[in-house]
Amino acid sequence: MAAEGCDEMSGNGELAESSAMESEIPVLPPPEIEEMSEENGSAAEAPEAPTGPDTTSFSMPQVAEDEEGELPADFERLWKAAHDNPQDFTSWTDLLQYCEQEGHITASRRALEAFLARYPLCYGYWKKFADLERRAGYNDKAEEVCVQGLKVIPLSIDLWIHYINLLLGTLDMNLPESPIRIRSVFEDAVAAAGLDFHSDRLWDLYIEWEKEQGNMRNAAAIFYRVLKVPTQLYNTHYEKFKEHLNSHEPKEVLTQEEYEEVRASCRQSQKAERAEQNQEEKEERPPGEEEPATPEGTDTEELMQKIREQVLARMDKVYQDNEGEVRKRWHFEDAIKRPYFHVKPLDRLQLRSWHLYLDWEIAQLNKDTKDPTQDSNEAATEVSEVTAQPQEGSEDCLVAHDDHRVRILFERCLIACALYEEFWTRYTQYLEAQSVDQARAVYKRACEIHLLYKPNIHMQWATFEERHGDLTEARRVLEALEKTLPGLAVVRLRRAALERRAGQLDQSEALLQEAVAESKEKPTLHAFYSIKLARLLLKVGRNPSKARRILQEALEISPDNDKLHLNLLELEVSGDPWASAEAVQECVTRALAAPLAPHTKILLSQRGLQFAEDYSNSIESVLSVYEEHQKLLKELGGTKRGAENGDEDTEKLNKGDDGSAVAESEQVAPTMPHVPITTPPPPVMGTDMSSQSGYGGYSSWYQQPQYGSYGYQNTWNYNQGYYPPS
Repeated sequence: MAAEGCDEMSGNGELAESSAMESEIPVLPPPEIEEMSEENGSAAEAPEAPTGPDTTSFSMPQVAEDEEGELPADFERLWKAAHDNPQDFTSWTDLLQYCEQEGHITASRRALEAFLARYPLCYGYWKKFADLERRAGYNDKAEEVCVQGLKVIPLSIDLWIHYINLLLGTLDMNLPESPIRIRSVFEDAVAAAGLDFHSDRLWDLYIEWEKEQGNMRNAAAIFYRVLKVPTQLYNTHYEKFKEHLNSHEPKEVLTQEEYEEVRASCRQSQKAERAEQNQEEKEERPPGEEEPATPEGTDTEELMQKIREQVLARMDKVYQDNEGEVRKRWHFEDAIKRPYFHVKPLDRLQLRSWHLYLDWEIAQLNKDTKDPTQDSNEAATEVSEVTAQPQEGSEDCLVAHDDHRVRILFERCLIACALYEEFWTRYTQYLEAQSVDQARAVYKRACEIHLLYKPNIHMQWATFEERHGDLTEARRVLEALEKTLPGLAVVRLRRAALERRAGQLDQSEALLQEAVAESKEKPTLHAFYSIKLARLLLKVGRNPSKARRILQEALEISPDNDKLHLNLLELEVSGDPWASAEAVQECVTRALAAPLAPHTKILLSQRGLQFAEDYSNSIESVLSVYEEHQKLLKELGGTKRGAENGDEDTEKLNKGDDGSAVAESEQVAPTMPHVPITTPPPPVMGTDMSSQSGYGGYSSWYQQPQYGSYGYQNTWNYNQGYYPPS
């Protein structure tokens, strides 16, 4: 499974050689777990080690320059097309197909190296690369290619088999060290991928090779191992084991200790069965004649058969337990329709199937380890929707649910779903509780190979490093992301925030200063960074004068940016009220002269009026500001724009702070004086306050998107007019 499916997709440059992948996924039998044919034993993948492939040492083998002359005519054109748009998978496959058709080894090497560095999960191209080197007579280079490929994708059954066949075809098997090396590679293969549900071909090849070497005991030992692994062809393995046992003498198949143990047990059983028969024969034997002695060390065929039966009786328990585990996984495996890597998106059902499978496997681990910190009830409930068939399996099942099996499933998932951040994030969260280094390695694979252009996972990695105290690595991750995706504001803000949290305020300010300077040609972005820098200087740096200068300089570039005016006004009103009156009114005057929308000017004028009301030393200054505000309202049609004037409708006014309605009472409006008063009269309940053009409520100001988007709270929420209508 896993990356093997690339074979069938010739349109994507994948190999079409593997007969095991003639369809997207092997057709699984019904829940009764009928015997499966070997044709459906499609290759599957599992990780080389519980933590996944080691990409830290990933590098292509060095190759000698050949003497084939210049590159093919269209190579440079196709090469440029692929490198100009590295995310265009089709451009890469066009380049590779052209190089293959031309048969030019240098061009093919160059193209394959670049492609596999970008798309290392396409195992078919690792095979093509190895075959290219072998055909050219570079057997050592071909072997290096296979090794490098298996470091990146250790779950590829086809690549393991290709590597083993390469060694079998190039090593001198007459040398004593050659079989030792082949056996070592087989062991590495089953350790990396042997627990995969579709790893049957690898196990079969290992068993057959041991038989060819005449090591029947080794073959039986491998049978013992695979019969404890829930694989698609578990039933076929058991039948082959029975055939292996019946085709050879038990002492040739079993280890010496096991053979002696079973033999002694069978002899004892045989003697007990024949005790009565021997007694009858003794009574009929002529007087003085002794029982014929059986030659020491000789075994009858009947005893051999009993030994076989006892061995099979023992293995039948293993087989039954394994069958129960296969049943549990069957519907999950059947739901996975595209187990290999491809750049085309997966549908939601496929993504959900992987999540459910992971939920179930983790729940099994938590159940077996009885971990009280992880609740698997929700996962088990959701899984039951998919696994509609009854589940079987004994409590003392010989198939362990361990952490290694969970990691293997994660690694399989990350082949099919390599372009989905959610699965990488989930894997790192699973690993982080066990090993920070292993979680870091997964982040490295995700961000430096598969998700180069997805910022969220990179920023999660930086957060991970900062949380674990490695600020240097966190800085490096964010800097690398910004080089990959230049101009992404959120990354620059993350870098500035990281430095601020680290106590490097000067560096945080410098990053934002640089962003401001670099964005002068983009007024909106320049204003955004200017506001961020000004707020940093004001709130953290306690330097309002410098913050004011930043905003004023930004207004020279973008005088029509209402956010800059609003932030500058907020800066002025938040200062010393006795020293800010003139600056506040100057800020309002500047805004009213700027090319802003009418409702924005009204908002700013209202804020200036409210500041004067709250902090002015004389009623004359308040009235002066009030008169200017009234003129603005008349000029901009404020009497017809009650909502913009900050007043609220009757329903809102008749509600208290707790949201409860205030009962309306009929009151007679008091006689209003001809001059404004600073003490507000009681509201006329039931009247339309929104029709008043006076200086009223400001709750609607905060709801304006121009101001509310900056996160300011409305601290000037007045629910009644301060002045009579004009």
